[in-house]
Amino acid sequence: MRNAIDLAGMLRRREVSAREVISAHIERIEAFDPAINAVVTRTFDSALAAAWAADAAMARGEPPGLLHGLPVAHKDLFDTAGVRTTYGSPLFAGHVPDRDALVVARMAQAGAISLGKTNTPEFGAGSHTANPVFGATRNPYDLGRSAGGSSGGAAAALAARLICLADGSDLGGSLRNPASFCNVVGLRPAPGRVPGWPLSDVADQLGVSGPMARTVADTALLLAVLAGPDPRVPLALDQPPPAVTDPAQIRALLGRDLRGIRVAWSPDLGLPVEPEVLEVLAPARQVLAGLTGAVTDAVPDLSGADEAFRTFRAFRFATFHGQLLREHPDLVGANVRWNIERGLDLTVADLSRATMLRAALAERVSEFFAGVDVLACPVSQVAPFDVTLDWVHEINGRPQQTYLDWMASAYLISMTGLPAISVPAGFTPGGLPVGLQLVGKRRGEWDLLAVAHAFEAATGHAAITPDAAPAR
Repeated sequence: MRNAIDLAGMLRRREVSAREVISAHIERIEAFDPAINAVVTRTFDSALAAAWAADAAMARGEPPGLLHGLPVAHKDLFDTAGVRTTYGSPLFAGHVPDRDALVVARMAQAGAISLGKTNTPEFGAGSHTANPVFGATRNPYDLGRSAGGSSGGAAAALAARLICLADGSDLGGSLRNPASFCNVVGLRPAPGRVPGWPLSDVADQLGVSGPMARTVADTALLLAVLAGPDPRVPLALDQPPPAVTDPAQIRALLGRDLRGIRVAWSPDLGLPVEPEVLEVLAPARQVLAGLTGAVTDAVPDLSGADEAFRTFRAFRFATFHGQLLREHPDLVGANVRWNIERGLDLTVADLSRATMLRAALAERVSEFFAGVDVLACPVSQVAPFDVTLDWVHEINGRPQQTYLDWMASAYLISMTGLPAISVPAGFTPGGLPVGLQLVGKRRGEWDLLAVAHAFEAATGHAAITPDAAPAR
């Protein structure tokens, strides 16, 4: 299956029809997804109808949208009008919204055709995609391993070539962690770059929506569709996306001379990291040096980020899901329950302290990035783990006390408010993918994408499919 930009060109040149593209991807889902469990609610009939309509519009000479005829799927946390949306919770197993989330609407308006919903942990809690409604999503590179989360269904569907593009969300790493686990690309944009609607918290700067794809250019293509202001969203950034009228223009936007870009390298962010992850990532330092001219060993002072993240996350869970725990205690999972209970224990002093910690962190991060353009570091501290585990309990001999601990390399970056991307960086000796996290300046997504695009081209890791990965 071709990547999105290449396939978009074929559709525009009418070398293939939308009906052929959608039918081929449906056949692939039916053949391979029973073992993976990525696309958990399927909308094949409406997809085929949309493909017929797309082909008819082309025949009439109507200008195609940026995503014309491309097969996509939507994370099961995003509302889809008339299509089951469970949030991974048995409390919503039969829930059918009457409106589309903004990211869903924008993809449809650009001509994308949805094949269904992708799996997620309960209410997106955790970086391992398993829930009591649909079960676990398995990693296409090793079906005995986790696909990551919480956008694990999206990442696995992309890796298995079931779809071309996917949306996702990221609070503490949910776009980046599964991308790392599945050898695809996940971009956490700056808050407000991709507006979130319907609104849950008008002041939220921690949870964001963003694009996933198999290549950096395809990810940028979807960002061009998802980004841009919306008058209903108070914190939406006013800056529009680049004026792209043809998907092929995306690669030209990303093809820049990177000489002089200042890269800071941190192998571990001061956290425990599995030795095999460190070994896979080590060559990336030299690749980045070759692309930019120089790389320095440096890391921003992230003190206070851990406490602030846990406080605001707990507050969020108590606010949005506390009533569910009170009314249906037996139907709320352990991870969600734990976060709600931590939130209910918070005091005003806790929230005030977290606010001050975040402000101090922002000052230090701004000072650090005054002398640096990109920070390179691990996405995840571990390689894909056993799919039957609930979460990682130990890293390199160091016990992890909660289901959040092992995700710190992603969620500490979330607290900075900076855009961050996971790009394929290689494989362990057992054939398990490992991603490199690149962190950019405030609201600097397109500059960050250019660096990630160059790294991808220099290494070629993204082109390695599950069948071509190193022998396990």
